[in-house]
This record gives sequence, C-alpha cells and structure tokens, in this order.
Amino acid sequence: MTGAQAMVKCLEREGVQVAFGYPGAAICPFYDALLDSNIRHVLVRTEQNAAHAASGYARISGKPGVCIATSGPGATNLLTGIASAYMDSIGLVVITGQVRSDLLGRDVFQEADITGAAEPFTKHSYLVKNPIDIPRIMKEAFHIASTGRPGPVLIDVPIDMQKAEIGDFDYDTPVDIIGYKPNSQGHSLQIRKAIQAIQSSKRPVICAGGGVFSAKARKELRQFAEQCRIPVICTMMGIGALPSDHELNMGMLGTHGCIPANKAIRDADLVILAGARVGDRAVAAPDQVAERATIIHIDIDPAEIGKNMPAHIPIVGDLKLVLKELIKDCDWQAPEDWVNQVTDRKARYSIPKTSPEEGYVEPKLFMRALSRKMRPDSILCADVGQNQIWSANNFTVSEGFFLTSGGMGTMGYSIPSAVGAKMASPGRQVCAICGDGSFQMSMMELGTICQQNLGVKIVVMRNTRLGMVRELQDNQYKGRHNAVYLDGSPDFVSIAKAYGIKALSISSDREVEAAIDEMLKDDKPFLLVCNVNPGYPSL
Repeated sequence: MTGAQAMVKCLEREGVQVAFGYPGAAICPFYDALLDSNIRHVLVRTEQNAAHAASGYARISGKPGVCIATSGPGATNLLTGIASAYMDSIGLVVITGQVRSDLLGRDVFQEADITGAAEPFTKHSYLVKNPIDIPRIMKEAFHIASTGRPGPVLIDVPIDMQKAEIGDFDYDTPVDIIGYKPNSQGHSLQIRKAIQAIQSSKRPVICAGGGVFSAKARKELRQFAEQCRIPVICTMMGIGALPSDHELNMGMLGTHGCIPANKAIRDADLVILAGARVGDRAVAAPDQVAERATIIHIDIDPAEIGKNMPAHIPIVGDLKLVLKELIKDCDWQAPEDWVNQVTDRKARYSIPKTSPEEGYVEPKLFMRALSRKMRPDSILCADVGQNQIWSANNFTVSEGFFLTSGGMGTMGYSIPSAVGAKMASPGRQVCAICGDGSFQMSMMELGTICQQNLGVKIVVMRNTRLGMVRELQDNQYKGRHNAVYLDGSPDFVSIAKAYGIKALSISSDREVEAAIDEMLKDDKPFLLVCNVNPGYPSL
C-alpha cells in the first residue's frame, strides 16, 4: 500500500463520504488513489471555496469536513477558508500536497511553507516526513478537529510520501496525544456555584453562541431555558440555538442586533454565556456588563473563558453535559415580572421598521416572506455585509440552521457553504443570501452546483454598492464614497442562464411572493436577483 492509498483508506475508516478539492501535480497520487474509493469528490472552482464548502458540510453533518488542494498556490488559496473555519470553531481536516521532501526549502516550483503560513489559523498541523506515520497522523487529525473546541487541522503530504510504500496499515491504535486531553465534564463545585447564582438572580438571561451547535446541545439549551423560564439572547453564530419564534428568544444582540436582546443584557443581573465568546460586535463594552451582572461562562475551551468578558463563575466543559447537570439540579424559575418585561418588549418590536420604495425590493419584508415560505428545517447561508444583517434579524430559524461567517466575516462564504450544506443534507431546502459584491466573489461555484446537480437556491440582494462599506462611509466619513460602486457588474440573470440555471430578477415588493414560490417549487438550482435601494440601511 502506498502512502496515498493509506490516506484514502484512513478517510474511509473515518466514515468520510464527501470531500471538496482542486487537484494539482503534487497531490495527484492521492487523487489517483481516490478513484478506487466510494468517497464522492466535489470539484470546486477555486480552492478557497473547498474550505468554505467543507465548513458548510461540517456544520450540518456534525462531522469534520474534508478539503484538498495541491502545493504552492493551491495550498495558499485555502488560507482564507481555513482562517474562517478557525474563527468559527468548525472542524476541518485539510489535506495539501507538497513538493518532494528532498526539495523542501529550495524554493522549487509551487513550493510554499503551508504549515508555517497556516499556523495562526489551525488547531494543529502536520508535515508528513515518513509514510509509515500517515495512519497515525490522519487518525490524530480527525480526533483533534472534532474534540474539545473544534477547528481545522492541516496535513501537508510531500509527493514522495504519497508514492512511497508503507508497511502494516494500523488504524486501530487509540489516539493518545501528550498534552491534548480536552476536559468535557464540568467541575461539580463550579456547577453548584452557578446554580446558587441562578437561584439568587432576579433578572437572568442566557447568551447562546455557536458552541451550542458544536456541542450538539440545542435540545438541552431549550429544555434548560424552558424549565427555568430564562430569556435567551444569541450571538450571530448562535442564531437558531433556540427557535427564533420561541417566546423566550429575544433575538440577536450586538452592534447589528435587535433592541429586545440588547436591552435584555443591559438590564440583566446574571448572564449565562453558553458557548459564546462575545466578541466586539456582540458586546461593545463587556466590562460594563460584568460590573452590573454576575457572569457564568460555560465553554469547552478554557482560553475562551474571560477572554472578552470577565467571568465570575467559569465552567470548563462540554456545554451539552453541563446543561444536563443544570437541568437535573436547578429546580427554579425566573421571576415572572422579569420574563413579562422582556417578552412584552419583544412583542412591541416584533414588526421591523421598513421603508418600501417603488422600483425596489424591501429587504426586511423579503427575508420575512422567504422565512414563511421555506420549510421549518431549511438552511439559510448568509454572506457578509448588509445582506447578513437583514437575514440575521428577519429570517426565522426554527428546526433548521443559519450559517454565516461570524468571526472572520468572509465575503463569498454563502454559496460554497450552501454547496457543502446541501451535500450534507440533500433533503433540506438550502438557500444562499448574498449581495452583488459577495456574489461576484464566488459566482464561479455555479459551475460546481451544476456539475453536482445541487438544488441550491441563491438570492442576490443587488444594490450596486458594497453596501456595508458605503454605509460606514456615510456614517463616519461624511458620505465621501470611495471604491464602493459596483459599476461594470454583469447581468446576473444572464450569467445564471449561461450555466443552465433558472433565474429571475424582481424590482418591487408585489413580485416577491410569486418569485419565492417559483424559486422553491422544485429541488433545482435557482438564482433570484432582488434589486434593492442603494441607500437602504442595515438596520
């Protein structure tokens, strides 16, 4: 067995069914071995999108996504996708080809130190120096990517390591990595302290983050919130942790969040951070919150606790297990007047302020219409920019998922992540929302969608601007616009039709209902362009 064949066999033993990649000379032995496997390979149109697609796949499947690239520019093109996954704690196994071992460091054709370049954005990385190590390295990579706080693991494999023959193939030896023993069971004393603080509080609130999904703890979060009648707010990565239309869900907090959520954390005397690191877009002044309220921070990664907001009661452990302990031992309910205060406020602000204008589609109204018409278990992949904010605040996530690039804010994320999500769950409706700026960063993946026959729906909010930057220039730079006009953009409907994809463009709210019905009537790819007022704000 060659090193390349061993790599493929390792993927099979891990239960990998789909991998996303782009071949090249330095990874060809692996691709040749992949032909003899039942693993489905998805050819993306640029390597960055292999990582984004693997991310979408990982978030829906609950297993590490796999992406592949060749050496040099193939590997470096992955970096943005790797960094995006790292910031959002998404488990990936990234496989790159590398030049021959004896040529390393000589600046030969398509050589790049990818393990060095990716070091800030990976949970761990390997450079294979002996083909015998391949089974051990692959098994460790999947273990590291999927345990503790999930994240990307890079395996760089020189071409001679792929071609070399290995001896015995051993994939049964248990993983035992010195210094890597993630703690999953929360400390019982800390949990008791948390219960005492909860039962002593008058105005508690739960702040749910992306860790709820990493821990597969949606059911436990809901059970705990309902049992104790504690209102829930969420970060952008935590959207859908509790159904958006649940009476206790106050919505997304932060700079681009909603008033009920922001006022709830302002008024709270106790905040339970559940798998959330509350970065600057979520809480602008975390020290002020910690001065007013007792902070209970639950996270699998001890490095996250107290990093952005001081924690009075830190609990290091798997969120699912900790919530089960809280459910078992916390027989208490929040004061009714507090619950009524926040839920009444939510009711008052439930109808968004909209400003319909003839000749344009109103984004908030569109997102609410799309939410009503998509199935409850559907997946919405939001890109970055104004479209992300319109989606986050107006699309109801009940049984499905809201995928976006929360930490890195990577434009071009939505379409490839939708490809990965659809591959992971073919029976669900999957829709990517993007602006005309972000669409042009990944519209080449229309080719991937067609080649794989994926029923991905794409909505382009076309305002002929880099809308979020334009809004920033309006608010902070006296309206002096620079480099935000998207003149020269193509006819997106014609682009879609050139790929054989049905497409439609609408320019009024009267057309919205029929257009969404047309888009969702079957499980085939569809592109819907919504023409939006160039000056329309995020909120």
